[in-house]
Amino acid sequence: MTHDLVAALSPLLTAEACAEAYASGAEPDDLEQAVWLRLLERLDSDGPPRDPQDWLRKAVRAEARRSRRTARVERPYDTEPADDAGSGPEQVALTAAGHRALRDAVRRLPGRCPRLLEALLSPKDLTYREIAGELGISQGSLGPERSRCLGCLRRLLTPEVAAREVRG
Repeated sequence: MTHDLVAALSPLLTAEACAEAYASGAEPDDLEQAVWLRLLERLDSDGPPRDPQDWLRKAVRAEARRSRRTARVERPYDTEPADDAGSGPEQVALTAAGHRALRDAVRRLPGRCPRLLEALLSPKDLTYREIAGELGISQGSLGPERSRCLGCLRRLLTPEVAAREVRG
C-alpha cells in the first residue's frame, strides 16, 4: 500500500515542489524530503490521507510557508564570523598539553639532544653561535647534531601521536 502511494504521488510531488521552491527560497529536493517525512509520520499515526493528491498539494504549500518563515528569521552573517579556534579554553588546554608532551619527549632523548633542543626551543631565540658556545660544540656540527636529535624526537613521538589520534 505505502509503496503504491509513494509511486503514485512521486511525479506530483516533484512538480509541486519545483513550483513552490522558488517563491519559498527553498530547494525543491528539500521540500520533497520534508513532505515525504510528513507523509510517513501521517501514515504511522492516522493512516493514508483520504485524498492523497489534495493532501500532498497542501503539505507542499505548508512546507514552503515554513521555509519562508525560517528564511525571514535566519539571516546570514554580514561578514565571516571571527575565527576563535585559538581562543577557547579547550584549545588553550590542548595546546598546553601538546607543549608538555613535547617537553617530556625532549627530556627522554639521548645524549646532548635534550640540551640542544631546549636551546633551540628557548624563548630567548638564541643564535647558532650562542647555542654552540652554551653546549661546548663547534658551530659547524650543530646542524648535523640538530638533524640527528630531531630524527630521534620524531621516532619517539610517532607512536604517541598515532595512538592519540582517534578515527571513525
